[in-house]
Amino acid sequence: MFLEVEDLVKFYGQGENRNQVLKGISTGVERGEMCVIQGPSGSGKSTFLNCIGGLEIPDSGSIKVDGTQIVGMTPDKLSEYRRDKLGFIFQFYNLVPDLTVRENIEVCEFLSEHPLQADELMETLGIAEIGDKFPAQLSGGQQQRVAIARALIKNPVLLLCDEPTGALDSKTSRSILILLEMINRKYGTTMMIVTHNNAIRKMVDRVIIIRDGEISESSRNAVRVPAAELTDL
Repeated sequence: MFLEVEDLVKFYGQGENRNQVLKGISTGVERGEMCVIQGPSGSGKSTFLNCIGGLEIPDSGSIKVDGTQIVGMTPDKLSEYRRDKLGFIFQFYNLVPDLTVRENIEVCEFLSEHPLQADELMETLGIAEIGDKFPAQLSGGQQQRVAIARALIKNPVLLLCDEPTGALDSKTSRSILILLEMINRKYGTTMMIVTHNNAIRKMVDRVIIIRDGEISESSRNAVRVPAAELTDL
């Protein structure tokens, strides 16, 4: 199992305001799988993703990624883990406004010992022609493509996506999902996608539903529906 999570517990707050957000979550994802995480607002799904990404520190439990235990790592080791293993894509693109498209991507390219080739990646994602533009000159879909390229240039083994299509219209959402699907097949990148969109669960290998800090459902799709065929995005 590429990702192994065992009895993950996370609290927020102190004293009377102490609130248990994750209540002993255990699950796993195989290498190269696409996995969707769903659940109501406040259910703990983003906290779960952030714990896997080393952005939140769980109170107890175990998280192994590619055989490496990340719970209990020092801050420096967590930084190395995020640099060497992970790519992040968020609902809001977080591009550096004063850097061009190419420069935004190259900032992360320099962090990796084994980066993907920038020109090939930009061509694959359909942004080769806008390399000299700045974020303010781009549409939302173009900005998200740049954010995806920035995350992928490091050649991560795990891509964490928190509502990657949440700020996009249905047509642009479909194009972004087609890109993620293509990336998964081309590079074998394992993906975990937090989303409220029920249609997306049809295009992935594994679906995890979190309610009130616990996994209420975990299932695998026998057949993945191509992103281009999804409806109700």
